[in-house]
Amino acid sequence: MPTAERAAGILCPLFALGGRRDWGVGEIGHLPTFCRWLADAGHRVLQLLPTFETSAGERSPYAALTAFALDPIYLSLDAVEDFAAAGGEAALGAARESAHAGGDIDYDAVRAAKRRALEVAFARFVATEWEHGSARAESFRRFRAAEAAWLDDYALFRALRERHAGRSWTAWEPSLRARLPAALAEARDTLAPARLFHEYVQWVAAEQWAAARREATAHGVRLMGDLPFMVSADSADVWARQDEFARDPSLGAPPDQFDLGGQDWGLPVYRWEVMARNDHAWLRGRVARAAALFAAVRLDHVVGFYRQFVIPSAGPRHFVPAEEAEQLALGERLLGVVRAAAGSAGVTGEDLGVVPDFVRRSLATLAIPGYRVLRWESDGGVFRDPAGFPPLSVATSGTHDTSALAIWWEEELGADGRRALAAVPSFGRLAGAGAAFTPGVHEALLDGLYGARSALVVLPFPDAYGGRERINVPGTVGPPNWGYRLPWTVDDLWGRTGAALRDRLRALAARHGRS
Repeated sequence: MPTAERAAGILCPLFALGGRRDWGVGEIGHLPTFCRWLADAGHRVLQLLPTFETSAGERSPYAALTAFALDPIYLSLDAVEDFAAAGGEAALGAARESAHAGGDIDYDAVRAAKRRALEVAFARFVATEWEHGSARAESFRRFRAAEAAWLDDYALFRALRERHAGRSWTAWEPSLRARLPAALAEARDTLAPARLFHEYVQWVAAEQWAAARREATAHGVRLMGDLPFMVSADSADVWARQDEFARDPSLGAPPDQFDLGGQDWGLPVYRWEVMARNDHAWLRGRVARAAALFAAVRLDHVVGFYRQFVIPSAGPRHFVPAEEAEQLALGERLLGVVRAAAGSAGVTGEDLGVVPDFVRRSLATLAIPGYRVLRWESDGGVFRDPAGFPPLSVATSGTHDTSALAIWWEEELGADGRRALAAVPSFGRLAGAGAAFTPGVHEALLDGLYGARSALVVLPFPDAYGGRERINVPGTVGPPNWGYRLPWTVDDLWGRTGAALRDRLRALAARHGRS
């Protein structure tokens, strides 16, 4: 993100985008059209949620089975050369229709339909390109060599997982669980075609992503990726680096005002002392991979780099390290690794929840912007004026885990809260406003937020148009979580409704020097 110039952006999950002929979920191919519309609206940052692959039956993008591989569910099949050459949809019957599920995203159906399509494409590629050593085959070979550090283990993990009917690697035979060299060699040999398939899919995804990012950049829009703090215990990364993760305890969050019981995420715990022995090679590689995909990276749960809230199978829950001095030293060392690996990519830190003051002071020293969420920027019932937010910050109306701005105003803020907000100079236009979320209230809220001193303002897309949809409700699973989709396709945004919204956003950004 920019730290000197002012800018505005939109938070929108990739899965939420839609096209006139999509397969029931947002696709990489939708990014250029959406970014062109954003640029026309005077907004120069698109913040995405994680785009790394999740397993069958999983909806949350924060439960990835890999820290490196893009999720094939986001591939634009119409742009897969081998799929089109093999007959495209004609070879699959009603696969596209079976992937649609009304207003929700049927992840399992979409994943299954796209898997069949990619198998058709791969068979055609092997027969006409790979076996004949074509120029495209050579391009694929170069990709495999360049990404081997993560691709080899990922492809073998995926192939083995399928051979074991999707069971966790902890349920595989002991020799594979322990990664004995002879067992791995046998698996690489017998599963060579399956490994090659998963490598091929990642090559296609990488080509599509690079093209989409080039177009976004040409329109003047930077893609900001989201780097989850942890990966699933049942992931290629934990299987490949078992000594670097503790799986007996689990990672969580301490109690706070929003969750009095705290949270047990059921995720493994980093063994930073072990990772330090190889100079944090995995962390460096993970961040470098994100920097290759995005112009900026949001570090989820940045406080975790300073201290992890560990939940043992027996005994009290506790922070590791326990002492503030150790936490500070660890966090600044790890974030130094992150900054070095990120290169020219911008880095922001999601510093929400229970975050000690010393962590926020440390982030400021490291020049890593934190977040200022309007609804949480209050003390004793008095709201802080966005005009006083630090320039090195990201101001926003909400996150993927909060209710929409309209719901917050009408149902959560209350009469006292509305009066308290109207008492803030930046929101003086709200004086006397009632509970109804009118166009005037909406405009006044956004105007006050865009006037923040923060270098970057980001709006969840529902808040941009005054919608009431929600992306996720923390602590719950299943639909409708992670099923949000835009009310319009990316093409329809160029119609009358999209034009009106575009003009309002462009005027807002221009008025506050963000365009």
